[in-house]
Amino acid sequence: MSSNVNMEKIVSLCKRRGFVFPSSEIYGGLASCWDYGPMGVELKRNIKDAWWRTMVQERDDVVGLETSIMMHPKVWEASGHIDSFTDPLVECKSCYLRWKATEIGNNKCPKCGGELTEPRMFNLMFKTFMGPVEDEADTIYLRPETAQGMFVNFENAVTISRKKLPLGIAQIGKSFRNEITPGNFIFRTREFEHMELEYFVKPDEDKHWFDYWVGERFNWYTNLGIRKENLRLRQHGKGELAHYAKDCYDVEYLFPMGWSELEGIANRGDYDLTQHTKFSGRDLSYYDNESGQRYIPYIIEPSAGVERSSLAFLIDAYQEEVVEGETRVVLRLHPSLAPIKIAVLPLSRNEKLTPLAKEIYKQLRPSFMTWYDDSQSIGRRYRRQDEIGTPFCVTVDFESLEDRQVTIRDRDSLAQIRVPIEELDKTLRAKLSGESFEASPLWATREK
Repeated sequence: MSSNVNMEKIVSLCKRRGFVFPSSEIYGGLASCWDYGPMGVELKRNIKDAWWRTMVQERDDVVGLETSIMMHPKVWEASGHIDSFTDPLVECKSCYLRWKATEIGNNKCPKCGGELTEPRMFNLMFKTFMGPVEDEADTIYLRPETAQGMFVNFENAVTISRKKLPLGIAQIGKSFRNEITPGNFIFRTREFEHMELEYFVKPDEDKHWFDYWVGERFNWYTNLGIRKENLRLRQHGKGELAHYAKDCYDVEYLFPMGWSELEGIANRGDYDLTQHTKFSGRDLSYYDNESGQRYIPYIIEPSAGVERSSLAFLIDAYQEEVVEGETRVVLRLHPSLAPIKIAVLPLSRNEKLTPLAKEIYKQLRPSFMTWYDDSQSIGRRYRRQDEIGTPFCVTVDFESLEDRQVTIRDRDSLAQIRVPIEELDKTLRAKLSGESFEASPLWATREK
């Protein structure tokens, strides 16, 4: 984590630059619910695309699914969520605020110091009803995870994919948890997106694949720019393992509030398919043609949240530096995650520059997420793009009208190069792919 970043700065930047807004803000907002603005929705989409590319597209042992948010209530009975997906809840007798008992650590209300009630178990699933009658027989739940949808489709995935084990099923989708104490901005919310992989393996190969996925998932974050010193692996102790887990590691990130879970990788053993076999009456065992054996596969589960990943990438990319006596805020996001890849900036709103600048903007849009900005001075526009993490700005000046060349400015080094317009697409594609940016530092005179 950068030494000059705190949550207040991140929240301010997210609101100011269109990453995250309070939900229903014109009505006073709704606690721990957030809307994602033009920059935030692009960042989230890019994170999900990067995850899908790594977990599905670039592999031949993983297929994707999209399953329903609402599932048969027997699913949650089989999974243990109805009985076990609970937190101990206490309530202050003075101010009536409710707290998660495991997070308080004493017998006084953190808000007013009042006396607390005895803990009672609180189920974290959102309950609703299907159909016109609100009756217990019609009770269903909003899913608290995407995993169960993949477990109950294991047989379908094996049949349709015609693949042998090990076989993974991947899914990105909304999940809902009625958290007692959500908070820390978008770190813990009641509505969030899961990026989950369920990797089905032979029982005697679970340790190998568990270790493999712990390493793969740690490296995914560093490959996308998070500094290694801000990440760590923490193994769960025996007392904190979930009821289904043989082993579990968290990938933790050094958030402003301290080390906290970014992603969990669990060895779920054969619990899930065994339970669904028992409750559904459907045999979910796997027949291995090569060995002639039939067995219930073990499952390795890397499970990450899109919102927590977004927050970690934003915090790690945030930098403040002094340029020409002024503080520059810049998000050094990995180019593949940056909401906007290219900004097209005419030097001014001069009517002679606008047609060429708009022509270049139209030329680049099919290839890159591109932004056009001609409001205020060129220096201020550069700073706006720095704050949303845009890797490259393309500046159209009066010389461009004569030589059909434009200036590309690099976000990180502030170096600039001049290229012909007909080579712009190819050059930008190469730079976004990691080609070094070698140029004389003309920014000192250009950005004034």
